[in-house]
Amino acid sequence: MADTLEFNEIYQEVKGSMNDGRLRLSRQGVIFKNSKTGKVDNIQASELAEGVWRRVALGHGLKLLTKNGHVYKYDGFRESEFDKLSDFFKAHYRLELAEKDLCVKGWNWGTVRFGGQLLSFDIGEQPVFEIPLSNVSQCTTGKNEVTLEFHQNDDAEVSLMEVRFYVPPTQEDGVDPVEAFAQNVLSKADVIQATGDAICIFRELQCLTPRGRYDIRIYPTFLHLHGKTFDYKIPYTTVLRLFLLPHKDQRQMFFVISLDPPIKQGQTRYHFLILLFSKDEDISLTLNMNEEEVEKRFEGRLTKNMSGSLYEMVSRVMKALVNRKITVPGNFQGHSGAQCITCSYKASSGLLYPLERGFIYVHKPPVHIRFDEISFVNFARGTTTTRSFDFEIETKQGTQYTFSSIEREEYGKLFDFVNAKKLNIKNRGLKEGMKQSYDEYADSDEDQHDAYLERMKEEGKIREENANDSSDGSGEETDESFNPGEEDDDVAEEFDSNASASSSSGDGDSDRDEKKPAKKAKIVKDRKPRKKQVESKKGKDPNAPKRPMSAYMLWLNANREKIKSDHPGISITDLSKKAGELWKAMSKEKKEEWDRKAEDARRDYEKAMKEYSVGSRSESSKTERSKKKKKKQEKQMKGKAEKKGAASKSLSSTKSSAKSLSESFKSKEFVSSDESSSAESKKEDSEEEGGASPPPSSEDSASGSD
Repeated sequence: MADTLEFNEIYQEVKGSMNDGRLRLSRQGVIFKNSKTGKVDNIQASELAEGVWRRVALGHGLKLLTKNGHVYKYDGFRESEFDKLSDFFKAHYRLELAEKDLCVKGWNWGTVRFGGQLLSFDIGEQPVFEIPLSNVSQCTTGKNEVTLEFHQNDDAEVSLMEVRFYVPPTQEDGVDPVEAFAQNVLSKADVIQATGDAICIFRELQCLTPRGRYDIRIYPTFLHLHGKTFDYKIPYTTVLRLFLLPHKDQRQMFFVISLDPPIKQGQTRYHFLILLFSKDEDISLTLNMNEEEVEKRFEGRLTKNMSGSLYEMVSRVMKALVNRKITVPGNFQGHSGAQCITCSYKASSGLLYPLERGFIYVHKPPVHIRFDEISFVNFARGTTTTRSFDFEIETKQGTQYTFSSIEREEYGKLFDFVNAKKLNIKNRGLKEGMKQSYDEYADSDEDQHDAYLERMKEEGKIREENANDSSDGSGEETDESFNPGEEDDDVAEEFDSNASASSSSGDGDSDRDEKKPAKKAKIVKDRKPRKKQVESKKGKDPNAPKRPMSAYMLWLNANREKIKSDHPGISITDLSKKAGELWKAMSKEKKEEWDRKAEDARRDYEKAMKEYSVGSRSESSKTERSKKKKKKQEKQMKGKAEKKGAASKSLSSTKSSAKSLSESFKSKEFVSSDESSSAESKKEDSEEEGGASPPPSSEDSASGSD
């Protein structure tokens, strides 16, 4: 037979609520770990007195009774597991696992039996229902009647608040059955009564949750918070954990008490009690007990007279009375050397402490997340700026926590911590690349390669490209882009005496030996398109449809005034930051409403853009037609002018031919002069075609003939 048995998804009944967890049975005893709170119940094998198997609402259940009267109930077993459990109990605990079914007759009269901390209402030998007396908050009596009131259960939708028992009168003298019933209940009930003197009192302590200044009175079984408006009584049995956390300024300390069930004030529940101390405050404390009682009860953990820092005294007394360890931050150190990280959660700024076995955030609202309940973590880009990032945690129950506005310098330290704790990282491939480069270049330049920053840059480029694609494609996007070459040229032009120094080191010696005028000419040439860009930007069409707003911008415009009224005097920068945090914390259902509005706006924009592009196309075609028509007219005018010139030219040529015919019969002595004159006439014709000098005079021709 196996030495251990393990069961998942087992439910433990505690104060009327069913808490799921894991149950483990071993030779040493029974261990149950609550999945929600992480609390562990350990029952030693030697303490077990009885085991009962019965049918319940969630299948089958196991009820364990201990020798000191405690009762533990576990539900969620299958019927087939009875034989396995029965054999295990016989072999290791030497107990018979008895089968007892509940009575379902529906009768409302029977017998009440008190066994340990349990009230059982039986009909014959079968129980009808059982009430753990620790659930009872008050017990009152009347004539032949006893009324039990119960603590409210926050986890259940419907809570049982009151039960009344009718106790018939008996003939026995000297014994009142009603009073006897009430005394049995009150002896085991969870009724806090401040009887006797307090062990010690701490005056006017600053409390962050619940907010105010309280006197804390320490009693043997509970602590009493006494304030100006409210009082709280906290039993030590409800304390889950104690934390002592140093503030980032190194001058203050947080002392955190985790409670389950929480303290209540109206509809508000306080799962954490947070005290804030200054390190400079000292106190001398004297316990209201003699030295023998102190030694007997606390076994050297406390002394009658103590002195030291106030936070040390409070934590020391609480540790001794609650009998739980105090959790402090481990070996994590942030970028600034502090053991915490400044961040925001649910639109409030606070401090996140990475612990050895979990994370705790203080202070509004306080959050404690254990490593064993974390499904995965994620490093995400910030909503408002690239100088910060978000740290997301998702639990196995599906709850998501987002800690935003963390400085980018904390990224490496936090990632190394998460990686060392072997938590699942959602975007792990990217982070492993970053981790490898971190180790490889640990001793090199401080400005190391950051894969997360590179990823953010890539996402920014993709977003810009998508934005450009969604806008009109008419080439109106004319924002000037950064051009390193042009910047260098500007420097060279301004400081001509050191022009070679402004060039980059990779250009070579030939670039340095270039002459200054050549550089200036290059600058003028490079600057021309930039001027054109500015001119085209000025000439942007004002009638073009405006691009649609995103869901976030639509929400911000609708809620800007509300944020201003909630935070009077807030600056524009802080308002944007606050809006980003509120948007990040908004539920998916609310965001979907604004996403739909943004989608409608996008469709309207696309429709308007189509109409605008069709209209602009028709206008451009009209202008092109008018230009072509004008060009055609100019061409026709030019053709007519050329024809006129050709006609005048032909007329002059006919005149000259007629003249030559009349002078064709000349004596031999005039032949040479005719040739020269014909050559000159040719020259004149060519000069007339080119629009050159006027024709020669008769004197010139006479001199030529001579």
